[in-house]
Amino acid sequence: MRNIILASLFLISTSVWAFQNTAVDYNAVYKIKDEGLNNSQVMDIAWNLTDRIGPRLTGSEGLKSAYDWTSSEMKSWGLTNVKVEPWGDFGIGWDVRKSYIAMTVPYYQSLIAIPKAWTPGTGGLIDAEVVYVEIQSEADLASYRGKLRGKAVILPTNIEATTTFEPDARRFTEEQLNDMTTERVSNTNSAFSARRISDYRRQAQLRNAAYQLFKDEGVALVMNTHRGGGQGTFFTSNGARNNPDALPEVEMAPEHYNRMVRLLSKGETVKIEAHTETVFHTQDTQGYNVLAEIEGSDPQLKDEVVMLGAHLDSWFAGTGATDNAAGSATMMEAVRILKESGVKLRRTVRIALWSGEEQGLYGSRNYVQNTFMNDGMPNAAHEKFSAYFNMDNGTGAIRGIYLQSNEAVRPHFTEWFKAFHDMGAHTVTIRNTGGTDHQAFDGQGLPGFQFIQDPIDYGTRTHHTNMDLYERLQAADLRKNAIIIATMVMQTANMDERMPRKPKVFESSRAGR
Repeated sequence: MRNIILASLFLISTSVWAFQNTAVDYNAVYKIKDEGLNNSQVMDIAWNLTDRIGPRLTGSEGLKSAYDWTSSEMKSWGLTNVKVEPWGDFGIGWDVRKSYIAMTVPYYQSLIAIPKAWTPGTGGLIDAEVVYVEIQSEADLASYRGKLRGKAVILPTNIEATTTFEPDARRFTEEQLNDMTTERVSNTNSAFSARRISDYRRQAQLRNAAYQLFKDEGVALVMNTHRGGGQGTFFTSNGARNNPDALPEVEMAPEHYNRMVRLLSKGETVKIEAHTETVFHTQDTQGYNVLAEIEGSDPQLKDEVVMLGAHLDSWFAGTGATDNAAGSATMMEAVRILKESGVKLRRTVRIALWSGEEQGLYGSRNYVQNTFMNDGMPNAAHEKFSAYFNMDNGTGAIRGIYLQSNEAVRPHFTEWFKAFHDMGAHTVTIRNTGGTDHQAFDGQGLPGFQFIQDPIDYGTRTHHTNMDLYERLQAADLRKNAIIIATMVMQTANMDERMPRKPKVFESSRAGR
């Protein structure tokens, strides 16, 4: 029988935790607000990460520059234990050196596009006819054999770039925020979900067969498109990191892609010229996180840790401003405020800037495994951990926080947010949210939280797009966010007890061996 251990269930009395240390330290909040409002550096930090350093794809030269700059900056603020720490093997890195593509027939026009991540370049300037490969099944591929060598190919797409009469950017209304406070119960139709999964797999198999044909035939360039936000904005894909046989490929704004599809569908000849250069980095395939601390002042509690963090890596079509220079700059500003304001911190506060988030939360997941777990079981550091706060929902103002189903922390956050009702932040919801680094902690029984943020134009214009640039950052929102997060961290660091935890069953990876 495997050795199963029930941990975190009765380590403490939840009823005691839930109503302890909820009072707000308004003297400390005053100091935090004064520093954060009158001496803010958040936009300068964001400028360095975006305009100056640029894209920060994991394994790229840009991210390595970001490691160096962020660690140096935090050392200059007087933070301790600053380090760029390896978390494990990520794999080959990649960068773009040149990107040019234009339509030359039936007329000349530059096209908005960029090489797909982890794909090779064209090997020089190519002049190629465009072929529209329209397939409904693998049997349709046979009609293209012997016709694609040296060609640029495009595939059918249902991506449209239609005019919208809704604003790109928005903030949550009070009605929407109030609706978030109710617990969501799923009404998912499992049969429908299974059907969608089947359709997706069929389409993926068809696309894979098409790409194999393109490689066999000697296609010069593959062109692709994804969802667009209008006015030349395009969203990038997850790239071809796990495809060592990838062809040269570009991802393009839907308007420009669809024009070629329409021309070809009407029997017009379309030609393009393109020159892309990319480079693969194989010398150092490790992934890294940047870590720094403010040591706790209480001799009895300074070995316990409160963490805050954000992912430092980005996609590369833009400069990763809202995803996630916004989060990284805000978290750096929050620890700078805590250090500079001199507020009391009984526990040690540790900031982490993660890498590999865009490829699967690799930096945070590996950090949690390496730091708080031994063979699948909690270690001493796990026991001394209090909470982790994450920011990764764009540039929008914080309006509240997700409890991640941890009802016991509600009294704390409800009380602490009272200091920020005048900033529009007050919503506390039992709901879970996913897709970012707090899940690495939550998944191992450690309290991990993500904030509710105004969407602004994150989903319509900036998330993983070529327009994710410095101009999309909302300075007032980021200043407010840094103040709120610094306060949440301060309050957590000064509790008599650690943050309450959800029940969690752990199974040793050595069990049954």
